Amino acid sequence: MAHYITDECISCGACTAECPVDAIHEGDGKYEIDPDTCIDCGACEAVCPTGAIKAE
Repeated sequence: MAHYITDECISCGACTAECPVDAIHEGDGKYEIDPDTCIDCGACEAVCPTGAIKAE
């Protein structure tokens, strides 16, 4: 089960550096997590300054 990024995302990019499988990419107005690549490790969730990353 993958994580996802909510509208609280401020596009700071902190999560991209933490993702060990490069599943996070800049999308339309916010970052997005590729659910097929995400290994559900939670590393991105821990570094998000706005709490925009949630577990599904």
